[in-house]
Amino acid sequence: MKKNVILGWCFYDFANASYSAVIAAVIFPVFYANRVVGNTAGLGDLWWGRAISVSMLIAAVTSPFAGGIADRAGRRKLFLAFYTMACIVSVAMFSFLKAGRVFEGFLLIVAANAAREGGLVFYNAFLPDLAPGRYWGRVSAMGFALGYAGAICSLLIALPMLKTGNFPYIWLSVSAFFLVFSLPAFFLLPRDVPARGGVLQYAVDGTKKAISTLKGLWAGNRESRTFLLSYLLYQDGVNTVIVFSSIFATVSLGFNPRELVFLYLAVQVTAFLGSVASAKPIDAWGPKKVIVLTLFLWVMVTVAACLVKQKDQFWVVAGVAGLGLGSIQAASRALFSRFVPQGREAEYFGVYSMVGKTSAVAGPIIFGVVSHATGSQRPAIAAVGILFVSGLAIIRSFKEPEPGFRPSGQ
Repeated sequence: MKKNVILGWCFYDFANASYSAVIAAVIFPVFYANRVVGNTAGLGDLWWGRAISVSMLIAAVTSPFAGGIADRAGRRKLFLAFYTMACIVSVAMFSFLKAGRVFEGFLLIVAANAAREGGLVFYNAFLPDLAPGRYWGRVSAMGFALGYAGAICSLLIALPMLKTGNFPYIWLSVSAFFLVFSLPAFFLLPRDVPARGGVLQYAVDGTKKAISTLKGLWAGNRESRTFLLSYLLYQDGVNTVIVFSSIFATVSLGFNPRELVFLYLAVQVTAFLGSVASAKPIDAWGPKKVIVLTLFLWVMVTVAACLVKQKDQFWVVAGVAGLGLGSIQAASRALFSRFVPQGREAEYFGVYSMVGKTSAVAGPIIFGVVSHATGSQRPAIAAVGILFVSGLAIIRSFKEPEPGFRPSGQ
């Protein structure tokens, strides 16, 4: 277990958190919904939901096959670099967006988000090789913790530009942050070991392996199927909360942009604390127990969010949500690692990504449609709460593999 390699891997979380915080969660959703589209009668919510859903659908469909090809070709790191640069360039092009350029913004959001989510397949695939299985929980949590620190830094960088309304410079700062702080990962993570063969053969073999993996995880293993179904539902809720929280705070509670940034900073602090606090329990108690406890927390958060009427109440709700955000993501990644055979990491995490991204197709559309149909975002939050309840009900029957367990490769 090389600590510098683990640190380099974690720094990629630090880097891409600039996208998560500024683009996916806080500043850009409000900019696009209110300034580019115009959020009359929830129209901005509807377009933002469409963009996120389409991008997640693209990531979901392509991830297992891209993962299979990367494993077959021995090009995991190259794929990570390609997806990372595609996201960085797309975000930089946000600088050209103005009021009324709804479709141009839609296309750029789809490109940026699909690239960012697709890149996480190859990033996550390094986890099982970084440390012995008994440490996967704390390594996973360490990555998320550093990611929340990166979100805080990127928001603090964006805050002065937000005050003056220099939105193009905000998007450029995110691209630069992502680029600079992802470099440690590319320097320190293990080098690719290219396999012999042609590109066409890699594609054919990788696709066959991806299909085989999908069948094996879903039809051949009850426990993996149970976990993936639960993950599909509760991750849908998490993704929807992330992409609509800032719009809800702005529209339903009257937060101004500066208040929104400070609210999200507070959430990142509690998410960082949640990740750090859950690191050892994930390994000591098992990731399933941490997921179950966190889902109970998320159910309470959605109920409270439906009821809050004032800003100070929402500050408390958002802080509690942050505690659950880091722990559920770290525990889920550590738990899925127990299903991954040696040498097929990108392929299996492609399936993991496909399930997570497929979940993000339904939730944002549901939120946008319910908000648009009812004229209120509170019923939309209630619909999200059902996803957490359903995921909790399913995972309670799941029997997790032993710590450090990895099936043999096929």
